[in-house]
Amino acid sequence: MPLEDPVKVLKEARVVAVVGASRNPEKDAYRVPAYLQSKGYKVIPINPKASEILGEKAYPSLDALPDDLAREVDVVDVFRPPEEAVNVVEQAIRLKERTGKDLVVWFQFGTSSDEAVEKALKAGLRVVRERCMMQELKRMLGEE
Repeated sequence: MPLEDPVKVLKEARVVAVVGASRNPEKDAYRVPAYLQSKGYKVIPINPKASEILGEKAYPSLDALPDDLAREVDVVDVFRPPEEAVNVVEQAIRLKERTGKDLVVWFQFGTSSDEAVEKALKAGLRVVRERCMMQELKRMLGEE
């Protein structure tokens, strides 16, 4: 199964759950969701060590999202090390099963594993791999 076109995903998506979102403005896991927010995307931070990031309530995991919020998620944006990728995909699969939504798992640079990508595709999740949402959006908007 082929990977998704990042531009198509960015045009369709409105709500992004950012797994590994950071409170540290120096980190890409803060800068990228902040940029997405500035362009009108709703960002849902997923971080077990934070209660709020970028003015949004943070949740400890995708599994912890309340049903109404879970149903809004279009993209799961991953900012975790590759060894955690399968766990993130398993949560995304449960999210898809719970909501019945067509979900995209977007692996930022250096966050995916072949096993996780294969598992996601087998479960019917759409996948973007080794791309930065901010870079792709800037390119799409003609800002680069």
